[in-house]
Amino acid sequence: MQAFRIHKGLVAPMDRDNVDTDAIIPKQFLKSIKRTGFGPNLFDEWRYLDAGEPGQDPATRKSNPDFVLNQPRYKGASVLLARKNFGCGSSREHAPWALDQYGFRAIIAPSFADIFFNNSFKNGLLPIVLTESQVDKLFNEVFAFPGYELTIDLERQVVIAADGAELPFDVQPFRKHCLLNGFDDIGLTLQHADKIKAYEAQRLATKPWLNHRIV
Repeated sequence: MQAFRIHKGLVAPMDRDNVDTDAIIPKQFLKSIKRTGFGPNLFDEWRYLDAGEPGQDPATRKSNPDFVLNQPRYKGASVLLARKNFGCGSSREHAPWALDQYGFRAIIAPSFADIFFNNSFKNGLLPIVLTESQVDKLFNEVFAFPGYELTIDLERQVVIAADGAELPFDVQPFRKHCLLNGFDDIGLTLQHADKIKAYEAQRLATKPWLNHRIV
């Protein structure tokens, strides 16, 4: 998992309440047995005018010119600004995968659905909760100034606006530790690889029959 320390990026505004996970990555794309390749289908039903299916070449599809991520001024955005209850709906982990694989590193909103919020941290995506008034101000600035960027300093736990104003946010210490070091659940486990190997060796030494395999 990619570590998150300080990130400065272009902001894209998702000006809708209650964006659910089926909108983030529609159900037909959950058929894949891989963890990769979901970026082109992020917000698929809003982003394209034709119906999408797994395996389609995005270059052959009809883009919706009115959708925010298709507008040239937001090309390359890596910070998503959203409204309340972002990520509601079903608990699919594919939602943070799609956002991450599109290129987003952080999402700022007044509130998130709990399961999506937890899944985001586990997949290297930083969800940041700010007040509704703070989010409203950021929306106004994004709409007013093309190329609007924010800097997110996870170590200091602040969002730094274009005018230099610092907006503090909360993050649990364990989640912060994992993001700063790029540790997902597997990475955390591998920190104890030597102890795991030592335990397995000791277990087989005292119970050698466990090493027998049925052919």
